[in-house]
This record gives sequence, structure tokens and C-alpha cells, in this order.
Amino acid sequence: MKLGEIASRYRIDQPGKFRLADHDPADCCGLTIDKDEAKELLKEGVERLAELQERLYADNRWSVLVVLQAMDAAGKDSLIEHVMSGVNPQGVQVVSFKQPSAEELDHNFLWRIARALPERGRIGIFNRSHYEEVLVVRVHPEYLKGQRLPDAKNGKDIWHQRFDDIRAFEKHLARNGTLILKFFLNVSRDEQRKRFLDRIDEPGKRWKFSMGDVAERKLWPQYMAAYEDAIRETSTPEAPWYVIPADKKWFTRLAVAGALVDALENLKLEYPKVEGAALEELEKAKAALKAEK
Repeated sequence: MKLGEIASRYRIDQPGKFRLADHDPADCCGLTIDKDEAKELLKEGVERLAELQERLYADNRWSVLVVLQAMDAAGKDSLIEHVMSGVNPQGVQVVSFKQPSAEELDHNFLWRIARALPERGRIGIFNRSHYEEVLVVRVHPEYLKGQRLPDAKNGKDIWHQRFDDIRAFEKHLARNGTLILKFFLNVSRDEQRKRFLDRIDEPGKRWKFSMGDVAERKLWPQYMAAYEDAIRETSTPEAPWYVIPADKKWFTRLAVAGALVDALENLKLEYPKVEGAALEELEKAKAALKAEK
């Protein structure tokens, strides 16, 4: 089975029927391979991704936006490290969106997102994104107070209005040459607990742990409901969501790499052709270089 075929199983093409409970975080698409085989498959995917990224840069017509959303400890950071390991660092930019600054709160919720978009020829990765505004802020509506919205704009319809805004924003990007791929790394509550315990037990990982992580676990049902609603409302043909099983990191990486390779291959990227006067100049340069002693 090709990596692209694996990834397509997790793309949400019928969002109206989407139910998060139907997606098993431990699913491995029937693959029964050992770690060495998984590493070799991922290596092939990473090498192909590196080739496509070079074409993306040379072609200079498209940009790629990768959105990563997940609960804590789902493996976003390690995913970026392993899947993008072979790509030219100059062609990739990673943005991690933290708590909004005072300046950002003085603008609309998409302002800081628009400022961080990748330019043509580059891949941009959002480690968390504008979706925090319909996930974390929805679970913690008290955060809305910091945004100082007019009372008339802070009613019961605010989440559906934000879904409208996000769909329109992403459609605008797609119409202007941005390929958008959105991944929800679907980790189970039990697996998150195991990974939190690993962080506590391993000295080199303790810095990643926060007591706030434990507090957020108590809100797991609210988060799952918010994710389900967000994915159902915003998975579109121009900006699809992939709900990737995340209990097995090796499989998560394979699936995301497969989705990226498949999507980039569908762009039919080509190196610019050198023709006419430009080709004649190259031939003159070639002759001059050969004539050097």
C-alpha cells in the first residue's frame, strides 16, 4: 500500500457525516510491520517530499500550508522533526502560536495568522493555528473577554460566525495558490496519560510537562466535542481535514508524510524551462567556461 493511499483513508471528504468516535486513535490501517520497516518507509516518503519541495521552490507559483492541531502529547513536535528531516530548511517555516500578545488581541483573530503565511515556493507549518479560536477559546469562553469584542458581536452565534470566517479565509488562500492540508492528530486519553507519565519519569523530558496539562485532561469531553464540531464545519475540498490516528507515532508520521507527498504530486510541479534568448545565454556561458584554462 502506497503512503498516499494510507493518508486518503483519513481525509474527511463527507464532513456532514463526521463523528470523532468513529475514528480509532490506535488504527494502523492493517499494517503489521516492525520499526525498521516503518523507518524505511518513512525514509522513502521523506526523500520524495524533499524532491517535491525543491520543485515547489523552483516553480514558485504555489505555497503550502500545513496545519497541525492536537491535544497535548499527541506528537506534533516529533512529527515535524521526522517528516521534515530531509527537506531544505530554507524552504520550510514553522510557526508555533502561543497565547495571543496584547498587540494581537487588538486585532481580529485571523490577523496574526495572515502575517505568518508562507510565501510562494515554501512550506509553512502551523503548530497550532487559527483553530485555537474555536477549540481552546470555546472550551474556555472566559478567554473571549481578553479580545474585547463589542457586546453585539459576542453572542451565541460567535462560533458559527468564526467557522464562516475560517472557511472564507481558507477559500481565499486556496484561490490564490496556497495548498492547505489540516491534520488532527487523534491521540487517545489513555495514550496521553502514558506519555505524560513518561515525561515525568524521564529527566530529559520533564521540562515539557506542565500541571496545566493535567487540568486540561479533565475537560477532555469538551475538547473532543469542539474538535468534532470544528472538523465537521471546516473540512472543505480546498482545505480538507485529515484525522490521523496518533497512538502509534510511527504510523502517524507515515500517514502525514503520505498526505503531503500525494498532495504535492497532484500539483504537477515542474522546473522552469529555459528557452529562447535565456538558453542562448546559457550556451554562451558554457562555451566561455570550457574555454577557460
